[in-house]
Amino acid sequence: MQIAPAIDLSAIPTAQRAAVLALMETVAALTEITRRQEHLIAELNHALHGKRSEKLSEDERQIAFEDLSIALAEVEAEKETRAAKAGDGAAKPAPKRTIGNPPAALPRIEEIIEPASLICPCGCGIMHKIGEDRTERLDIVPAQLRVIVTVRPKYACRACTDGVTQAPAPSHLIIGGLPTEATLDHILVGKYADHLPLYRQSQILARAGLDLHRAVLADWVGKAAFHLKPVVDRLADHLKRSSKLFMPSRQHALHAPAG
Repeated sequence: MQIAPAIDLSAIPTAQRAAVLALMETVAALTEITRRQEHLIAELNHALHGKRSEKLSEDERQIAFEDLSIALAEVEAEKETRAAKAGDGAAKPAPKRTIGNPPAALPRIEEIIEPASLICPCGCGIMHKIGEDRTERLDIVPAQLRVIVTVRPKYACRACTDGVTQAPAPSHLIIGGLPTEATLDHILVGKYADHLPLYRQSQILARAGLDLHRAVLADWVGKAAFHLKPVVDRLADHLKRSSKLFMPSRQHALHAPAG
């Protein structure tokens, strides 16, 4: 790469010195961005064709690609920001849509932004609505922690002492335990479907103000596993009745004895 000669700012008129300095900073920034892009391309080639590429598992390969994509997006965002500043915001980069419209089944919350004034500048009166622009963005509400309070009123007759009437307590998976069945479902899915260890789930709950040690979560998971064992055994018996068990994750079928 050819190196540009150094510029002596003292030889430039004072009125133009600031503009030249800003141009030099922009060139230096773009040069750095180009260097980072070349580095990312080299990293991608190494991940695809390097000596260790064949030794990488699929998860490791996906993580490497994710890191490269994040770094590339960071560089592109810096380029767009600098381009917008250079043009004083006149030319905005076109928005990138990675997916189509959000699913129609998702609830919509409309935020209507009205102009500061609807009075026509010409003084004719109030302007009339002739249309509107709509944009949709995906919003995620973090998991909400709440406490289910079960109240069982007691009733007795004032005229006699025949006893007290009260509804029976509902059955719970963990008798006398803190978690509801929905809480246990959330923790089990996080651990076994999303590969989220219990200590990480404990840290996530702590950020929401709930202090639950991983040992407590492990106790809940163990008790839930005990109660789910009959369901798992029943599923296993049902699968064994088939002549073949297909395992998509290993890309082949295992033959099992019938009956």
